[in-house]
Amino acid sequence: MSLKRAYIFPGQGSQFSGMGKDLFEQSDAAKRIFEKANSITGFAITEIMFGGTDEALKQTKVTQPAIFIHSCAVIASLGENFHPDMVAGHSLGEFSALVANKCLSFEDGLKLVMERALAMQAACELKPSTMAAILGLEDEKVETICAGVNDVVVCANYNCPGQLVISGTIEGVKTACEQLTAAGARRALLLPVGGAFHSPLMEPARERLANAIANTTFAVPVCPVYQNVNALPSTDPQQIRQNLISQLTAPVRWTQTVIQMVNDGATDFIEAGPGKVLQGLVKKIHKDAQVMSA
Repeated sequence: MSLKRAYIFPGQGSQFSGMGKDLFEQSDAAKRIFEKANSITGFAITEIMFGGTDEALKQTKVTQPAIFIHSCAVIASLGENFHPDMVAGHSLGEFSALVANKCLSFEDGLKLVMERALAMQAACELKPSTMAAILGLEDEKVETICAGVNDVVVCANYNCPGQLVISGTIEGVKTACEQLTAAGARRALLLPVGGAFHSPLMEPARERLANAIANTTFAVPVCPVYQNVNALPSTDPQQIRQNLISQLTAPVRWTQTVIQMVNDGATDFIEAGPGKVLQGLVKKIHKDAQVMSA
């Protein structure tokens, strides 16, 4: 059986000050991506990435494009050495994955990511909401408790066995955290985020993003993308579009995605982008997987 390379792309939370500076200095192809990014965003986003404060990087309108740009610069720097058999991205990372498999152009991808960031920011401002990490409970237990809370609270990220993120109204999430702790969760930790991502509270953002996606060209990709919404591979541009729109209000099924990729022959998981978060999650999902940074 031949080795299959799965390239995986991180989402929000993996940003750090100084990200991409080394790529910019070492690779002409990456440098072109960064320069293009500055002209598309209309501000010197590379200055914030290379030398800005953590605070400046934390603004949603900066964070999401910055991570996306970094991932695309990594892929550009690999040049001829980039041969993915399959790709997947965690939440925001799905957009990077779609540029990597040539379904989206870098320019279109960046415009969609910027629109997504602004749409999510606007949705966050409509209703105070939050997220929490739940450690040490089975998925089913978390789902059942969330479903029983008399407020909007849902499972948002299935990151790896025993690590879920829940999302909803501030009251709903706090109530769920108390009940989950009582049910034996090792930790129920409120996250420093300004909104309930991947929950029904993102509906206004989903509608806004759907418009932008409808007006964007999606090509037939060079390899399958395993999408967050259903953890299944797709090469159909229409299906990919639909799943990308649904992603904002649906959970990120990362555990299920990695299992499906392994079942389909993935042997090496290569993370392209800032940080090593996904490599750690992949190891927890499938301990025999080979993981590395691009």
